[in-house]
Amino acid sequence: MDVREFRESGHQLIDLLSEYLEHVAEKPLFPDVDPKKLAASFDEPLPRDGAPLGEVIDAVKEKVLPYCVEVNHPGYFGFITPPPTPAGILGDLIASALNQNIGAYSIGPSAVTLEQRTVRWLNDLVGYGPEAGGNLTSGGTMANFTGLKLARDWASGDRAQHEGVKGTWVAYTSEERHVSVDKAADCVGIGRDNLRILPTDDRFRLRLDALENAIAEDRREGRYPMAIVAMGGSTNTGAVDALPELRRIADREKLWLHVDAAYGGGMLISQEYLGVLTGLELADSVTLDPHKWFFAPLDAGAVLVKDAASFTRSFGMRPPYLRDDLDPHGERFDYYVHGFEQSRRFRSLKVWMSFKRYGTKAIGEWIDANVAQAHRLYALASVHPEFEPATEPVMSAICIRYRFPVRDERESLQRHAEVAARIAAQGRFWFTTTMLKERAYFRINPVNFRTQIADMDALFETLCRECAATAG
Repeated sequence: MDVREFRESGHQLIDLLSEYLEHVAEKPLFPDVDPKKLAASFDEPLPRDGAPLGEVIDAVKEKVLPYCVEVNHPGYFGFITPPPTPAGILGDLIASALNQNIGAYSIGPSAVTLEQRTVRWLNDLVGYGPEAGGNLTSGGTMANFTGLKLARDWASGDRAQHEGVKGTWVAYTSEERHVSVDKAADCVGIGRDNLRILPTDDRFRLRLDALENAIAEDRREGRYPMAIVAMGGSTNTGAVDALPELRRIADREKLWLHVDAAYGGGMLISQEYLGVLTGLELADSVTLDPHKWFFAPLDAGAVLVKDAASFTRSFGMRPPYLRDDLDPHGERFDYYVHGFEQSRRFRSLKVWMSFKRYGTKAIGEWIDANVAQAHRLYALASVHPEFEPATEPVMSAICIRYRFPVRDERESLQRHAEVAARIAAQGRFWFTTTMLKERAYFRINPVNFRTQIADMDALFETLCRECAATAG
């Protein structure tokens, strides 16, 4: 491809995306898609001969854009996938063009340095000192995996990464944990059956008495308690576990404390709801997702650790074929020595550009607006005789249920799902359903700088109408 074709097609593509973002609120939020027809539209053999880039972009316009879920739409309240900032979008474009592999300093010097600075900013937000470290990951799943691996290695005196897991090791978390914690228990070798899933209180926080009892029982049975995985903003309700108290238990029992703040980490730059994550700085490791409530494009998670040396002890291998003979004084930072991934894309640029363009003040204002929107929906549901909130919002996640005249919760969940599907088909709002303590709820989570209070009012009006119609 010559530079002229790239330039012309690139200008057309930016114009196309600018037009899309400008008018996204006018589009149906959820696509009317037939999976078989969509699959058929892509059913073609691997091309032998190429086509002009303009034709390829036309195919994207025809086959891809109309069938995307519009996460940029102000009525998107589904999974925690906020709209990306324009600065972040351009950062991802630049990163793709430069194609730096920051696994090793020698093949991405400025990219490695920029990630180190971005990680330092995130550590500053958490409250970690100069000895802290971390790296950007694909998301919270990989970050939680890394955090639990660091816990396993630390608990074994840094022998498990060489010898494997010997004996029965146990980790503790709440019933509101993300499924990635279960996957991490599997991947680090302790097994899902040795992840203790503990009950929560009426605000969906890990019950300390249940934790204490579980640790004592495991010790009596000859098992080895290893780590606590706490919530720093659960997916369902934004619940935050009692972090200072968990730190005291972890110190007494000699456990690693990891906090999953993939979603909730955005509250660190809130200007109106300070202190929600009090005690986060006490954790040994933390998961944050800049691609969640910092509004960076996917993918950009982060795992942070209070003591950066633990990364090196856990992952530090330097094979001869990756020697850097131009670094006799050890001044170049190689991420592959201090983390799991070797080939690593330039994730930090979009995060760095977003922070530089908007600053924590503006991003914090967006976050505070989302929390206010959740409180608005909570207030509306609280005074309605047929609606019941699960709990007052801590962040922007809110779960509410309708009192359908049903026989059991299985039927209630079906009714809630029917309403959610019918509203999604109308094109203005999309949200999900969930179960909390075996009861069905709508799960609604504004994490969008385009959403307004008026959108929450309109959503509740729609819910009232559709729920009443379903109830008969």
